[in-house]
Amino acid sequence: MRWSVLGPVQVAVRDRVLPIGRPQQRAVLALLLLDADRLVSVDHLVAALWADDPPASARTQVQVGVCRIRTALRAEGAADLLVTQGSGYRLAVHGSALDLTEFEMAVEKARIEEAAGRPDEAARLLRSGLTLWRGPALSGAAGAFVATAAAGLDERRLAAHERLAAVELGLGRFAEVAQTLRPLVTDHPLRETLVAGYLLALAGGGQQAAALRLFEATRIRLVEELGVEPGPELAAAHLRVLRGTPLALPAAPAVVTSPPAPAPVGPPPAQLPADPAWFTGRTAALRELDALLPADPTGAGTAQAVVISAIAGTAGVGKTTLAVHWARRVAAHYPDGQLYVNLRGFDLDGRAVTPGEALRGFLDALHVPPQRVPTDVAGQAALLRTLLANRRVLMLLDNARDDAQVRPLLPGAPGSLVVVTSRNRLTGLVVSDGAHPVTVDLLSPQESRDLLTRRLGPVRAAVEAAAVDEVVRCCAGLPLALAIVAARAVHHREMPLAGLAAELRHTRPDRLAALETGDPATDVRAVFSWSYRVLDAASARLFRLLGLHPGSDVARPAVASLAGLPQAQVEPLLTGLVRAHLLTEWSPGRYAMHDLLRCYASELCQRVEPDAERGAARRRMLDHYLHATYAADHLLDPYRLARPAALPQPEPGVTVGDRPDHAWATDWFAAERHVLLAAVEQAAGTGLDQHAWMLAAALTTYLDRSGHWLELAAAHRTALAAARRCDDLSGQATAHRGLAITCTWLGDHPAARGHYKRVLELYREIGDDTGQAHTHLGVSWVLARQGRHRAALEETRRALCLYWATGDQVGQAKALNNLGWLHARVGEHGPALRCCRSALRLHERTGDRHGAALTWDSLGYVHHGRGEHAQAADCYRRALALHRELGDRYDEAEVLDNLGDSRRAAGDLAGARSAWREALVIFDDLRHPDADRPRSKLATTARPERHAEVR
Repeated sequence: MRWSVLGPVQVAVRDRVLPIGRPQQRAVLALLLLDADRLVSVDHLVAALWADDPPASARTQVQVGVCRIRTALRAEGAADLLVTQGSGYRLAVHGSALDLTEFEMAVEKARIEEAAGRPDEAARLLRSGLTLWRGPALSGAAGAFVATAAAGLDERRLAAHERLAAVELGLGRFAEVAQTLRPLVTDHPLRETLVAGYLLALAGGGQQAAALRLFEATRIRLVEELGVEPGPELAAAHLRVLRGTPLALPAAPAVVTSPPAPAPVGPPPAQLPADPAWFTGRTAALRELDALLPADPTGAGTAQAVVISAIAGTAGVGKTTLAVHWARRVAAHYPDGQLYVNLRGFDLDGRAVTPGEALRGFLDALHVPPQRVPTDVAGQAALLRTLLANRRVLMLLDNARDDAQVRPLLPGAPGSLVVVTSRNRLTGLVVSDGAHPVTVDLLSPQESRDLLTRRLGPVRAAVEAAAVDEVVRCCAGLPLALAIVAARAVHHREMPLAGLAAELRHTRPDRLAALETGDPATDVRAVFSWSYRVLDAASARLFRLLGLHPGSDVARPAVASLAGLPQAQVEPLLTGLVRAHLLTEWSPGRYAMHDLLRCYASELCQRVEPDAERGAARRRMLDHYLHATYAADHLLDPYRLARPAALPQPEPGVTVGDRPDHAWATDWFAAERHVLLAAVEQAAGTGLDQHAWMLAAALTTYLDRSGHWLELAAAHRTALAAARRCDDLSGQATAHRGLAITCTWLGDHPAARGHYKRVLELYREIGDDTGQAHTHLGVSWVLARQGRHRAALEETRRALCLYWATGDQVGQAKALNNLGWLHARVGEHGPALRCCRSALRLHERTGDRHGAALTWDSLGYVHHGRGEHAQAADCYRRALALHRELGDRYDEAEVLDNLGDSRRAAGDLAGARSAWREALVIFDDLRHPDADRPRSKLATTARPERHAEVR
């Protein structure tokens, strides 16, 4: 019996393939084979197949798949190979009956033979192992895990080819190496190890000029497309060619492990917060942390293991301050960047950052286009490990709740440093992951005096030494408490420090009972309540109301709405809270509060503010986010379909603010995304169901275009539940439509059709013909993505008929444009031209310049299909002019991408590459998944001089 995953997933008996043909059944088989001879739980199978959005029948579908595999094995008398154990399954695979196992054995044996000085045998084994590949890995399987797993397997194949090239170059087999690497370099022109091997093979075979031209062509592409110069391996190969000296690749590890990190396509991330201005003491902790660094500060030649410094300590003790200060101090040792995330493990609202959210933030910072990000956490974690391999990156994971929240974020290769802060000890990281625990204690009396002295100045501290000692005793060595006291003393210099100390001493100690930890040293009630009591009434009210905000940080307009005040009045109140150390201005115009202070503010708000005032403040805040989000959404797409017709009127005192342009809207959404998602949940949890579903609807355009489809799905699931509670059929339809969009992008087309079917039913019940028309256009999009263009045409015609019946000319124009594009897709260019021209006339009549630009783009595509390249270029130029005038950079990039295709078809390769490069710059700037299109075209469109070497 022969099991296969290095190509089509299958099992064969005596060259006869068993009937396991359905994609999902093959996916189940693949998962069992990848974990052969190990127990695979049903939960793991469900998560791998459907990621975060399994259907209700997921477990049943898994059981059906296992049953089908077992039936096929039973027909061969081998049903006992697949057994059920507890809540999972185990597939027994004997010896090297699995092609992947045989391949790995060949690679390992080759390593042993090479180490023993037998390169001929090593080369034979590697070539034998590589013959086991029969096509793309995991072919024929369908599931969320497939893309990532297949990419990992293919990486092993490429690494084995690189090892084989190194061995055979050392044996002088230049012709064989060149023949093997030529197609691989064509497929992976920017993989520098492959190019280096091919370069040396060409030169070793007497084609030195061709090798030098290949290097120059590769260097230009690296610079133009990725913004980097050749790495040391390719540069060294080039130097050897120039000198005519040893034509062999340098020794490399023979074991195929984690894939090399892709070349960066943007600047290294620099996410560390600012160095704390008044950092004091912590000499022993800093010495302990410094000892974790490698002896060689550059890291050259070291094989440093990943070190996790789990800085544990109570709330307010200064863990983050210490971690940020030390990270800033050693950041130069990690030139590939610094990553930071506040995991919010102990926030009052319990909404800790999930590993998936943190991973997505890191992948964004590392410039990974959304389309390349796997949909499951395991795939995202694997991609992060791949990106960090062979790089030196510092990661600061702040406020971690537990080991499980941290572990998916850890790199898997030596060289990087991870610093974790937590109130818990994270013993699991110490035991299982080699973490080095550092416990942060309270400041000593002398360190506390030093901190106060730095803030107050040495003269004042010396003159009032007794009062300083009194403050030190009252604050019990807690840095947060000392910072708050010092802030008030600095800003009230007219008040003797002794008076402040006496006031602090006599403050009632029971003001923050909710924060009792059982440790007297952590009791900061006195400091908080004392600082709060000296605020003026307006500042105290604002401090209390900030306890209602759901996000980790908040912008000034939202604060103004929460308080029901104009921004001009709230700004000095915020400044005062910052000066009092009760608030931090995290970035210009955005404010954050220590989680202990948030807890205190929330407690005060619950106790002091009447229910009606709390409800009104929360309603004003959510009104702000709802109206601001709709205004920003309108800037992204002024003529978006299926936008609710009317919003509830904002309460008096709500600030929306000016919304200048498209670029501003994109930046605003990027800054507010997490707050807005939290606001959806808060609205749904506090009875404001209409706000919940409308806010989710307003997030759709941004989250869709930026590739945050899992977040979009979560928001619309909450919205759907909210709309059902308030029996709002329009809201339910809008939420189902949002879920249909996410399912379409994630490739679950049956689920997308199911959601659209429900949308149609709801709109028919409401009697909303326009909503039905929008829905038919959505179904058309799903069908087009499946390649079912004829069926898509029929759905678009249904939409057009409904738009005609309702007199919706904007919708008519959009449908006609879609019809034209679909006719062109099936080669019907005459009807395509007529539809697009009709659409253009309607767009001009309605004044929809954005729709006109899209239609000029479609006309360009039609003329391109007819071979009329001059007319196509003219249409694309008209579309570009309109998009640039409107500031719509996404659509500008899409037209540039299409213009490049037309120029290439006309024989203008240089013009095509120029257009694609412009498109790529914009897509990458927007971090949009469509960047893959021009990037792929630039990577696969070789320059003329390069064809001679690669073809």
